[in-house]
Amino acid sequence: MSDYTQHKRLKRTVAVSAALATATALVCLVDVGPAGATSGTRTGPTVSWQPCPYYSDDVLRFRGIPDDQLPAYRALLDRMDCGTVTVPLDYAQPAGPTITVALTRLRAVDQRHRLGVLALNPGGPGGSGYLMPADVLTTNAVDARLNQRYDLIGFDPRGVGYSTKFDCPPPDGPPPVQGPLVGPLTQAQAKAIFDANAAQNAACGNANPAFLRSLTTLNVARDLDRIRAALGEQRLNYLGVSWGTWLGEVYHTQFADHVGRMFLDSVAPPHFSLDTFDALRADGAERDFNRMAAWMAQHNDVYGFGTTAAQVRAAVIALVAQFDAGPKTFSDLDTPPLDGTVIAISGSQPSPGWPVGAEVLKELRDSYTSPTAPPTVKLVLGGGGPRPTPPPGVPEEQNRTMGQAAFCNEDPSRSDFATAWANYQAMLSRDPATGRAAQFDPGCAGWPLPAQVYQVHRTPASVVLAGHLYESVSVYQWTPQAQAAIGGTVFTVADDVHGSVLRVPACAAQALSYLDTGLIGRGCPGVPVPDSTEVPIPGPSAQPLNQLADSLAGSWRV
Repeated sequence: MSDYTQHKRLKRTVAVSAALATATALVCLVDVGPAGATSGTRTGPTVSWQPCPYYSDDVLRFRGIPDDQLPAYRALLDRMDCGTVTVPLDYAQPAGPTITVALTRLRAVDQRHRLGVLALNPGGPGGSGYLMPADVLTTNAVDARLNQRYDLIGFDPRGVGYSTKFDCPPPDGPPPVQGPLVGPLTQAQAKAIFDANAAQNAACGNANPAFLRSLTTLNVARDLDRIRAALGEQRLNYLGVSWGTWLGEVYHTQFADHVGRMFLDSVAPPHFSLDTFDALRADGAERDFNRMAAWMAQHNDVYGFGTTAAQVRAAVIALVAQFDAGPKTFSDLDTPPLDGTVIAISGSQPSPGWPVGAEVLKELRDSYTSPTAPPTVKLVLGGGGPRPTPPPGVPEEQNRTMGQAAFCNEDPSRSDFATAWANYQAMLSRDPATGRAAQFDPGCAGWPLPAQVYQVHRTPASVVLAGHLYESVSVYQWTPQAQAAIGGTVFTVADDVHGSVLRVPACAAQALSYLDTGLIGRGCPGVPVPDSTEVPIPGPSAQPLNQLADSLAGSWRV
């Protein structure tokens, strides 16, 4: 990207790491090819093949495809098949209204030794997987081998992208709190945010209840099984990341007889409650900060926060309190005053971002009385100008309505304000270094549709559960919990980077070995801890810098 293009490239890579899946069929049917091939008599769902969308170079660049990869990416698009499968809106009424789910296919290079289909899911919920086959194959040389013996299948879940979808209207009226939130959130501000979100959730859920109540992981799993059947496959091989692992867990339970090989990276909890989900993520960020503190202590000659992790931790907690008590404004930065949230977010970065986060912490500490911003703070918060307008034809990467509906339709907690506020205060007390990075979130308050809780259970179907030992997005404890619930093999990745397996060639090779042979080791090292304190300059190596900038920008939204 320019800075923004780099951010898009990071999002694409993370989404890819997060998702590879395979589709299979209930009955052996002859596939209807996109070139007009005919099949025998059909007794199940079919794919309606159609020309693929065209994407200009500007669209591909906006999605983060670098210029030197454009020819290879276009070659993949040129051999990609595109189509739709018709599915019931409500599986309890199979003869009722229908919707369509969009899919793509990259046929296996080695058709003679073909193993089946591997469907790709980008996580979310609400993420688009339509272009994931091409995205995966251009990540690294190991990932490119996934297409050797597997047809790669991408798809947009219902509610997303080229599939049938519905977008709730944006919030109406002024924001619940005028201007940016600066300093610790007050109870009155939190109540205003809670009430506004509850009203917005109610308006969204009531805008199209028949469709929105259908946006559940179970229904997406059912749609995926229809794709499997329409492609003429008897078994589904699947690799999913983040929410895609929950989709895998549900499919593994619901369609165990159709599961081939399933690899789940950054495992989701087998029992979902948004209150617990958010709390464990926040606690995970605090735990991982202790690793960052130890790393900063090793480089005390650079940062000067202390020679032990405990000293660094105490100094950063004190810095949070200092900036909350007296938020800092720099004359050459067009930002809200910087408070303890900026300190907490800088300490909440995964390990590739430690050099950037630690340098920001150092500069904010040392420039508290300076009228102008120090260089890294200015680089991170300066923005680099307005972000480009998306060119025509950019496919949707994330549908917010689907994400909200899928979470809320499956969340039994629906906390009232008193509970949400008490949970938030307890989190701040437990996590004094990074807790301020977690915004007060009313979650699914006001969502008008009933909770649809799905219980996964153990089956003999094959599954590998890849948990990342230190990450905070999908905390590691969910991995053994998922194994206890559904079975399978735990594969431990010794890093803190969400969905990194496909981005690390040595880890990706083990995932590929499992998908090819059914055999896998116990784990891999994952993304290494930085061996340098150097802050990346804007450009191809600046992904952690852009990630921190986006985190800080998001913290100012009300």
